[in-house]
Amino acid sequence: MNGIHDLGGMHGFGPIEIERDEPLFHAPWEARVLGIMETTLYELELYNEDALRHGIEQMAPADYLHASYFARWLASIEYNLVQADVVSSAEIDARLRTLQGHPDTPPPENATDPRRTPPPVDHSPYVMPSPTPRFAAGNQVVTRNIHPQHHTRLPRYARGKQGVITMVHGPTPRPDARVHGFGDHPDTVYNVRFTAQELWGEAADPRQTISLDLFDSYLEPTVS
Repeated sequence: MNGIHDLGGMHGFGPIEIERDEPLFHAPWEARVLGIMETTLYELELYNEDALRHGIEQMAPADYLHASYFARWLASIEYNLVQADVVSSAEIDARLRTLQGHPDTPPPENATDPRRTPPPVDHSPYVMPSPTPRFAAGNQVVTRNIHPQHHTRLPRYARGKQGVITMVHGPTPRPDARVHGFGDHPDTVYNVRFTAQELWGEAADPRQTISLDLFDSYLEPTVS
């Protein structure tokens, strides 16, 4: 989808400020968000990494730009837990109002509603199907000029651009399908090199190149 999160090539956001000796967490709540994410994503497997990114993409543009790194994670965790029917938006809002008036209120006890019991996790070995790569190193390709409403890992600035395959990584679950629970749909991933001028125009340094890892379904062969 085309959202405010896809900033590549856009102007007007100012320089990137690099904080010297930046700590891992700037406040205790950020560490708690990390713990919640690891529990809900990796231990309970209530959603996947692609859904975490997709949840961030659901933020309103002004909220996204104003939010810090971990605040975006928190917004996505809330979104995905609502989607998984673990908690409702009304319950989140009610808890927030309670804490605003009474910050020392203890957390609620674990819910016993069987509807909210996480499904059993299948830890059996998984063998990734291996689709046959369409391209090889050295092939010229062009990225598809698509504007899907769903999650995609093809950045907006790299659509409809010509590049060259430099490496074949092999099959990987395709985020476009996996984020919505449609299965892995493994797709071959390639490293594709673009000139900076192909992506950014004549003002870019002609000596620079940018390499992106892109899925087979994002690419087409160039027309001779």
